[in-house]
Amino acid sequence: MRIWDQFVEYLSDPATWTGPGSFWTRLYDHVWVSVTATIIGFLLVFPLALYLGHIRRGSQAATAVVNIGRAIPSFGILAIAFLIIVEVGIGGVRTPWSVLIALIALAAPPIFTNTIAGIQSVQPATIEAARGMGLTEREVLMDIELPMAMPLLMEGVRIAFVQVIATATLGALVAWGGLGRYIIDGFAVRDNGEILFGALAVGLLAIVAEAAFSKIQRAVTPKGLKVVR
Repeated sequence: MRIWDQFVEYLSDPATWTGPGSFWTRLYDHVWVSVTATIIGFLLVFPLALYLGHIRRGSQAATAVVNIGRAIPSFGILAIAFLIIVEVGIGGVRTPWSVLIALIALAAPPIFTNTIAGIQSVQPATIEAARGMGLTEREVLMDIELPMAMPLLMEGVRIAFVQVIATATLGALVAWGGLGRYIIDGFAVRDNGEILFGALAVGLLAIVAEAAFSKIQRAVTPKGLKVVR
């Protein structure tokens, strides 16, 4: 049977759209773990990135440490975390904790790096002028540096989220759900239609996330920093 015939057959199967293993259940799991990992990664590194970017010291060393999560393959982190969780017995094998750990390690570096780069991109003359007007250091950071850093900051969040969506597919390798389940199960039973369905679902989700964050990035960028075409 040709791959497209298998794909159409899989789409027409009622089990694809209903039941505990339906597309909607797996889509929810995939989006949930991606959003959760991105938010946790953001909360872990954003305050430190703001501080180091503002004082303009120690950012290189901190960036090197945070980027360890990018240097180590996500599958390696996923496998190690899975083995530790199984050994400790936290919540059972099918819990998303090992997936979350790997995705948080992937999400943190671009958010951290772009936040620091955005804060440090503000011209020193602008900061000195703000201080000369009597603004406190907190006001300089929150009212001057952070708004001007917003485009780069949101770019980092966008990169992190899209990467996390793509990598969350690996969660199926450790008995977790998500859209990657289609690819793993499809290979197991040699169903090319199911494999294609899972690959297209992950790709379309990443495209939708990319488009959504592009709109969010434009919306939160201060008007004075927007390029008028």
